[in-house]
Amino acid sequence: MSDKPKSLIKKSTKALDEAFIRILEVIPEVIGFLQIMISPLAIGIVLGALIYAAEPSRLGLTLGGCTAAIGLVIGVLWAANEWKGKGTVHFMSRTMATPELDDPEADDEPDEGRMDRVE
Repeated sequence: MSDKPKSLIKKSTKALDEAFIRILEVIPEVIGFLQIMISPLAIGIVLGALIYAAEPSRLGLTLGGCTAAIGLVIGVLWAANEWKGKGTVHFMSRTMATPELDDPEADDEPDEGRMDRVE
């Protein structure tokens, strides 16, 4: 009888470990989702504010709010599409890549055609 409680503890510990690892995998994806979603949302909010500034009335407020809502919907759809693909972390890593920093020695060569450098 003493083997059953030990095996149950091992199974429950393994399940908790797997759940914890799954949570740690999902957190960066959620952060990437939010980063992707915020870009179109911010553009929609800025355009909506410009529309409202041009027409500060109930119509302008409605059109501005609709523009911001469209930005939100586009952001959510785009982020969900990336999540279903290779993942939001993969998308954000490709977006934030800096090829200029991959080969720093290539930029150290002086430009012979530039006149603004005094040697």
